[in-house]
Amino acid sequence: MKAKALLLVLMIAANGFAQGVIDKHLIVRIAEIEVFPQYLEEYLTFANEVDRLSIEREPGVICLYPMQSAEDSCQIRILEIYASEEAYQQHLKTDHFQKYKQGTLHMVKDLKLPTMKPLDPETMKLIFKKQR
Repeated sequence: MKAKALLLVLMIAANGFAQGVIDKHLIVRIAEIEVFPQYLEEYLTFANEVDRLSIEREPGVICLYPMQSAEDSCQIRILEIYASEEAYQQHLKTDHFQKYKQGTLHMVKDLKLPTMKPLDPETMKLIFKKQR
């Protein structure tokens, strides 16, 4: 179900690309994380904390939406949306992100951070209130 919600967001985004509506500054990533099973619960605690604090404290963090695979609980995906590259770089320097990163290094078996093209930032403004 969570994967379907993510696909819905991405499909909605596809509509705007055809119309040429692109915010050049928006950064969108889908973090693909595999966690070692013995650290899963501890990792989830770290991830939920950094996501919550980032949204609360950082104006440039539009969305950090963590999801767990229904088929393999050690597979985590995080939809990340930042207002700009500068907002992303600032996020990486925050105490709460550094606590997460340093605290989970040994828990993560694999990490990929593909950058995605935002296809419809206008619709995203309706989905994510913070973007308005």
